[in-house]
Amino acid sequence: MTDRALVVVRPGALTTVQDRGRPGHAHLGVPRSGALDAPAAALMNRLVGNPPGAAVLETTLDGCDLRPRSAVTVAVGGAPCPVSVNGRPAPWGAPVHVPAGALLSVGKAVSGVRSYVAVSGGVAVDPVLGSRSTDLLSGLGPPPLTAGTVLPLGRPDGTHARVDVVPQPSPPAELVLRVTPGPRDDWFTAAALRTFTTRTYRVSASSNRIGLRTEGPALERAVDGELPSEGMVLGAIQVPPDGRPVIFLADHPTTGGYPVIAVVHPKDLPATAQATPGTPIHFTFVSGRNDRF
Repeated sequence: MTDRALVVVRPGALTTVQDRGRPGHAHLGVPRSGALDAPAAALMNRLVGNPPGAAVLETTLDGCDLRPRSAVTVAVGGAPCPVSVNGRPAPWGAPVHVPAGALLSVGKAVSGVRSYVAVSGGVAVDPVLGSRSTDLLSGLGPPPLTAGTVLPLGRPDGTHARVDVVPQPSPPAELVLRVTPGPRDDWFTAAALRTFTTRTYRVSASSNRIGLRTEGPALERAVDGELPSEGMVLGAIQVPPDGRPVIFLADHPTTGGYPVIAVVHPKDLPATAQATPGTPIHFTFVSGRNDRF
């Protein structure tokens, strides 16, 4: 039994292991996966002296409780939340020393959705196709954490952060998402394209790591036929039969049969990870603007 390990005491609603994911395998039907709020995960790794791509824990809404078998340094960031060690308050967004056997509690998100727990040495579960990420769609990687799960940790390389705390963006009060049109924007009427960029949508409570679902006005199709399945990319905005856009996130399928009206700019995707149900969404075309509306 190794002493470099974390024991999961309380897994929370959904806590998974995530790193930078496994891009480059879409031709095999393997989703990208990886931390939804990649900048937050990389920042927490920096605070504990890990490389940016080290595996961390991604919690959802209500955090988790962990007990290390040896002394570790941790940092919790992303969605703001209370942090404590053996019941004593500890800082959020800063390195925290956790003694061997102590209970690290990551509490319920005060705002936002997903918090990230980086541990010195990184979570060292076995990689699959070059990544330790949990993929909820394909089932690759370790399963979501359960009580009693033991997570091996890597050895710290002796690097220490040169800062004690770093600024982090607040979870969004609204999402303003820059998008490029297509590849199937011509499957929608001019009125639908105007609606898409002028009306307010909201984040649906049925959103998950696969896709951010929206609530709002339905988009009218100009083409009623069936679309053969075609490749899907991260950030693709697919419109299913109900007419409400769905933004594909890290665990999205690699192919899909519903038309894609637009694709979200990659730099705007991390904010979607922290958008709570009901958050307003505004889509704005930034290039290749369609002249039909």
